[in-house]
Order: sequence, then structure tokens, then C-alpha cells
Amino acid sequence: QVQLVESGGGLVQAGGSLRLSCAASGRTFSSYDMGWFRQAPGKEREFRAAINWRGDNLYYANSVKGRFTISRDNAKNMVYLQLNSLKPEDTGVYFCAAKETLGSYYNAYNWDYWGQGTQVTVSS
Repeated sequence: QVQLVESGGGLVQAGGSLRLSCAASGRTFSSYDMGWFRQAPGKEREFRAAINWRGDNLYYANSVKGRFTISRDNAKNMVYLQLNSLKPEDTGVYFCAAKETLGSYYNAYNWDYWGQGTQVTVSS
């Protein structure tokens, strides 16, 4: 099992940047695929990015390709999401997630563990 705690959210103007961090506890962190999802008010969680356990395969939602970058540091049990060129439609609560089972990265139901989320608000 793994516990996840996100940080780094905040209020930023359109075009700005943020770096989200996710601290994981548990000795087997390096065996999990990790991901980030966003949930806007009244909407379901949407896939943003994922990284496999070794960190050599990256996946992004089409709407964030070229703007967001996911990375991980297995030695520090950390996952990061760099958000650049932010847009008002990027606003929402960003959740870190861990996955140890099979299934598509893009579906939130396939992820096994979740953090509490961190709010990102992009003003126009």
C-alpha cells in the first residue's frame, strides 16, 4: 500500500507555471506506475499524465502535451508535474495517483491509490 500527499497548487495567471509535487510513503513506491488527474467542479476526474515505474514511458492527455511534464524520483519517493503555459481551463483539483494493477492509464477507475488533491486556479 502507498499513501500520497500532493502539494504545490495555487493561484496563477494565464500563461504562468506551477510545479506540483506528490510525496509517497511506502517501501515499494518504485514498483507503482504514477499519474496525475484533474477534477473540475461538477465533472469527473480527467487524466492528465502518467509515468511508468521505471520512468522511461510517459503518457499525456492531448490537451496538455507540450505544456505539462511528469517526472519521478524513486530515490526520494516523489512524483512531479510541471505545468507551463497554463490556461483557465486547467483549473481544478489535481490528484496524484498510484497504480499497481493492469488497465488503461486514462481511466481513473483503473488507479488504486489517491492523494487528497491540491487546488490549481488559473485566472484569465
